[in-house]
Formats: sequence, C-alpha cells, structure tokens
Amino acid sequence: MDLPLIPLAERIRPKSFNDFIGQEHLIGENGPIKKAVKNGAIPSMILWGPPGVGKTTLAEIIANELDRPYYSLSAISSGVKDIRNIIDNVKNQGIFGKRNALLFIDEIHRFSKSQQDALLSAVEKGIITLIGATTENPSFEVIPALRSRSQVFVLKSHNTKDLLKFLEVALQDGYIKKLNPILKETNALIRISGGDARKLLNAFELVVQNLEKENQQINDELVKDAIQQNLAQYDKKGEMHYDIISAFIKSIRGSDPNATVYWLARMVEGNEDPKFIARRLIIAASEDIGMANPTALIMANSCFESIDKIGWPECRIVLAQCAIYLSLSPKSNSSYLAINKAQSVVSELGDLSVPLHLRNAPSTLMKELNYGENYSYSHDNENDLHLQEFMPEELKGNSLYTPKENKKEKEYRLKIEKIWKGKYS
Repeated sequence: MDLPLIPLAERIRPKSFNDFIGQEHLIGENGPIKKAVKNGAIPSMILWGPPGVGKTTLAEIIANELDRPYYSLSAISSGVKDIRNIIDNVKNQGIFGKRNALLFIDEIHRFSKSQQDALLSAVEKGIITLIGATTENPSFEVIPALRSRSQVFVLKSHNTKDLLKFLEVALQDGYIKKLNPILKETNALIRISGGDARKLLNAFELVVQNLEKENQQINDELVKDAIQQNLAQYDKKGEMHYDIISAFIKSIRGSDPNATVYWLARMVEGNEDPKFIARRLIIAASEDIGMANPTALIMANSCFESIDKIGWPECRIVLAQCAIYLSLSPKSNSSYLAINKAQSVVSELGDLSVPLHLRNAPSTLMKELNYGENYSYSHDNENDLHLQEFMPEELKGNSLYTPKENKKEKEYRLKIEKIWKGKYS
C-alpha cells in the first residue's frame, strides 16, 4: 500500500472547537478564548505551551470560526519584509476594523527585537490581530511593548485521556482503516509522546507503516521495536529535541569536547533555537562547573549575549567555542549541591528566626528591641569573623557548601579553614 504524502497529524487536524481535544480551560464553554470567539472580538494573543498541544490548530480554528482573513508566518524562515508585505496587503484590501485579518506567527520567540517591533504599530492600530505561538516563556522572549498589547494564554501538555482520544480519531483515518490495526496496548505510545499529540501520532503512524499484515495487534513491545528501529525517521522533525539537548549537556559534564560538538551540530542542523542552547550552557556553567571555574558562567552569559546579536548561521561558531570551553573546564557541582541542601534544611526546619544582631534596625523601636545590637562590622574585624555567628541558632556549625577536590576549590577550602578556624570542617 502506498504511503500517504500528508502526515497523520495533519490529516486529522481538527477544523472546529467541537473536534479540538484538550485545553478545556481555554476553549471549554467558560474558556476565555471560546467566549471571545463567541463575542466575535478576540484580542491579540500569545499562545504559550510545549510542542504538540494545539497552538497552530487553535489559531486556524479561530480564523475559521470568525471567518477572518488569515495569514501565517514561521519565525524560522520569515523576516521584517514578510511582516510588512502582509501588513501592506491588509491595508490595501481595507480588511481591518471589526473583521481585521489574523496574523499567526509560529515560534515568535525566534524573532529578534527589531522583527517584533515591526508588528507593534499594526497591532496597536487594529490593522491585524496577532496570534503568536511560542514554546518559550513570553516574559523573556517577547518584547514588553508587544506583550502588553497581547493576552498570554498558557496551553498544557496533553494528559493520558486526551492522548487516547487522539488515537481513537487516528483509527478512523482512511489510510489507517485500510490496515485496520487492533490497538491492544497504549502505554508505550503514551510514554513516547510525553504529552505531545504530534509526537504521539507520528509514532503511531510509524508503527502502523511497519505492520506486516492487516488486522494486526499493536502492543507495547511492537511499538518499542518499531520506534527503536526507525529513530532517524521518527526524529526527522525534531522529535528527540529533549533527548539531544540532554546528550549535549551530559557530554559537557563528562568533559568530552568531541561528543559535545557532535550533539551541538545535530541541533544546528535541526535548526534548533540558538537561545535555547545558550540558556542550557548558562545552566551547565553553574550546575556542572560552578566553583571549579567561575569564569565559565561569564563565558556562557557572554555567549548568550553574542548569539542574540548575531543569529544564525554565524552564531553556531560562538556556541561551539563556549560548549568546547565548558566541556574542557574542571567540573564541580558543589554550588548545586549546596543550594539543594540549604533548601532541604529550610523545608525541614521552616523559617528560623534571624539572630537579633543581624537584623535591620531602621526605627527607634527596633533599636530598643535590640535589633542590630552587637553586630560586628566585618570590614573592621576581618581577623575575628569566626567570633560572630551568621547562622540561625539552630544551625550553628552546619556546613552546607562542601568544596570539591579541584584546584580552585582547594583554595576555597583553605580560605574557609583560615577564616572560620575549623568551625565548618
């Protein structure tokens, strides 16, 4: 049987709210998007959520329900010129006002500040109603001026109930029905999906395409075998996004520059968002290198700032330089362990009282209550720091930060011993 040219996820994409699965908090009877569409007037909006939760589908349904002119751009392949062409086209056709055009921008977080600025005037004047989709936090990735003119709606990963509904719909697809598979077990498919409907449907279609006969049962073992044997095909649209970034970070942590740059190349070739990679480098610089080489955090932050200015394709060189540097840096997770340990103490013991001598005393009453009394100003008493207590009474002498056995932290260990005279050993 010839394979269909259009992917299953696209073939069964819902066309109306009635067929839409999930996101009841937004498109249920009392959902804000459903209400806005019923009223015939929707605000510009940012749809924020993980992949495969219906952001693009929701934008198309809104356009269908409102019978509005609809334009769609991807921030990966579009620029200011494309935005201006659409705005000019809308102006020339006079289709703005109550029935203004909808402009959907997928992955809007990939637009630079200047590209996002190009939308402002048209959104403000009502020439277009913007629907932006993003997997990244709009607070960081959408400029404040555009964010303030838009309503942010958060979409959630699909739960098991939703995912089973998608499989029910998939079984009614024409191509699938010809093979008439019997879906006996679904745990493996649900687990593979990670709450992403597109990922679920891609996996299911791949399994069906690998069936040897009609009316064949699909169980968890069959699913695992089919996916394992076809990882390259399954990943052709970035389905292993989180697996690859995980391999990348673990290669840095394991001080393997060759594996590090290989996984980076996989992400570059897959057109991954460079900011997504750079953010993970900043985390790695602190979590995995930390006190062993504090300069790593400066390097990673500088990398983030650089790629924001440069963009693809040249920023791949900056990412490679930073990634290799982090990979070859000495490693320490002592800061990571220290804050985890400190949080555990806070969780276990609650809010312990701040010692009186450390409290702020801005008023006469506070001074009368001995706030700040007997505090020894550290700059004037550098040699006597060990005589003063900075911990709550209940935690005296408890060590939360433990230096590792690398060159830099051995220096810190000696410094702690010198200042605190064995108190924190």
